[in-house]
Amino acid sequence: MLKRLGVGAIVLFAGLSPAAAEKWDLSTMTCQQFLQADKDTITIILTWLDAYYKDDDAPPVIDTDKFVKNAEKLAAFCASSPSLGLITAADKVFD
Repeated sequence: MLKRLGVGAIVLFAGLSPAAAEKWDLSTMTCQQFLQADKDTITIILTWLDAYYKDDDAPPVIDTDKFVKNAEKLAAFCASSPSLGLITAADKVFD
């Protein structure tokens, strides 16, 4: 299992070039900045948020239906409150 996870991580990160390497401080990112980000950035942030808001003892399962619904809820909430902090919005949507 760990071997497959490691291979998957290598494949994922091999597609990211060093020129594209960035740091995103989600604690300071606004909803507007999130919504204006490119598709790849949004996908990475949504994936991180999905994992962050799972229970500590939750199984390592990605429920794609739930993931998409949560992404849609966050996008709608952020669209209505663009100046709100992303984590504040996620707290309201995911909790």
